[in-house]
Amino acid sequence: MSSVLLIAGAGLLGGAMNALAGGGSFVTLPTLIAAGIPSVSANASSSVALYPGGIASAFVYRANLDGVGGVGVKPLLITSLIGGFVGSLLLLWTPTAVFDGVLPWLLLIATLALAFGRRIADRLQGVLRGHSGIVLAVQLVLSIYGGYFGGAAGLMLLAAWSLLDGREVKILNAPRVIMVSAFNTVAIILFAIADVVHWREAAIMAVAALVGGFTGAHLSQRLDPRIVRALTLTLACVMTLRFFWRAYGH
Repeated sequence: MSSVLLIAGAGLLGGAMNALAGGGSFVTLPTLIAAGIPSVSANASSSVALYPGGIASAFVYRANLDGVGGVGVKPLLITSLIGGFVGSLLLLWTPTAVFDGVLPWLLLIATLALAFGRRIADRLQGVLRGHSGIVLAVQLVLSIYGGYFGGAAGLMLLAAWSLLDGREVKILNAPRVIMVSAFNTVAIILFAIADVVHWREAAIMAVAALVGGFTGAHLSQRLDPRIVRALTLTLACVMTLRFFWRAYGH
């Protein structure tokens, strides 16, 4: 029962964090690992647990969907699906012991994206203009990352797109949510086929994450975003340091 409550609580908090500032996997992934699930399966199960909230957001944003940097929605979508497929295969082919060593570095990348992604996007917005090949290459790389791990992938997309597209970040939110949902969809299908998902824990966490996402969306209209961001970054830093210690501290 205590494990169920812990998993549900992590889902609630993770869903709320994704709605407020992103970074929900910093809660869900460590919790599943703490519950005794191997890291590769925990990462897959965490992706499944947070997936329904992302699909709900994608449904809301669908009417505002547009291309990025002169590249249409269809090429971006196809590239996202391919990248998600490649990334999820790489995860499935990665031995758990190897992933345990890689995981702290992935968390560090995600933490840096949380800390600086939007700031870089705001300051360099419109400085670069992307050739369609550059846009698709960036999309492929970030989709592979998303399929493999996914932490802060949406923020990385926003930061990259802001350099390749002259429009405001808020306009790019719709394609961001859709493309993240696309590479997550492929990844989750492969994870299910490979039977690496712990469905009981993922289901409990998913229901709680939906509640957390709904609550977080309402709280975001009342809370100071600077406070939310500071708390999220603090948690991300603590979890990153913890996993570095777990992997290399003994």
